[in-house]
Amino acid sequence: MIRVVNVSKAFPDRIVLQNINAEFEKGKTNLIIGRSGSGKTVLMKSIVGLHEVDKGDIYYDDTHFNSLSFNEKKNLRKEVGMLFQGSALFDSATVEENVVYPLDMFTNQTRTEKIERANFCLRRVDMENSNNLYPSELSGGMKKRVAIARAIALNPRYLFCDEPNSGLDPITSILIDELIKEITEEYGITTIVNTHDMNSVMGIGDKIIFIHEGKKWWEGTKEEVLHSENKEFNDFVFASKLAKQIKLGG
Repeated sequence: MIRVVNVSKAFPDRIVLQNINAEFEKGKTNLIIGRSGSGKTVLMKSIVGLHEVDKGDIYYDDTHFNSLSFNEKKNLRKEVGMLFQGSALFDSATVEENVVYPLDMFTNQTRTEKIERANFCLRRVDMENSNNLYPSELSGGMKKRVAIARAIALNPRYLFCDEPNSGLDPITSILIDELIKEITEEYGITTIVNTHDMNSVMGIGDKIIFIHEGKKWWEGTKEEVLHSENKEFNDFVFASKLAKQIKLGG
């Protein structure tokens, strides 16, 4: 579980987060949603430690993240997997080299052990026998799968996914969502997904937190989405669905 308690963050030109309180549960897909500029990305980056919060506390299970030293945070990051918006694969490295990268950084495993782990992770995301391919030889969905394999290489307790469906067609998006959910449940990971895709919300949203103008405006499950009486949340849901329909229609 990850908890944020009264978290606030401001930049010189504006206040981005105001007194956010939230719990992200183990073994569930926890979604942060909101319009562009709402603060959802800053919230995720603050939880990961890419931004220092101005006020509030962040807990990884019973560990108070804010008070950790640099080396202690580095040790904790061995238990964190990251899936970036653009996959962020190294173009000059093979699929195998990309998946092995975090193992090179954070473990003292032998080369044989690293390759065995990479092969296991690639099989888990249905990308076996792709070891010697380069990112330029992969489709968008295949790149995401490799990025997921790299994210789980260290067998993380916590997984962060930033817009995992960005740039993917609807069918591939569903497949990636289902893969994230399967891995989350299979390994009991605390997974946080930053998204604006309502298909993801309704498909895998075990827990949903809606950020509006830097505040937590609504919280619930995918089953509760259609019964919400929160105007701003309902406006966001309707606008997102409409935009999706227009995109598919065009």
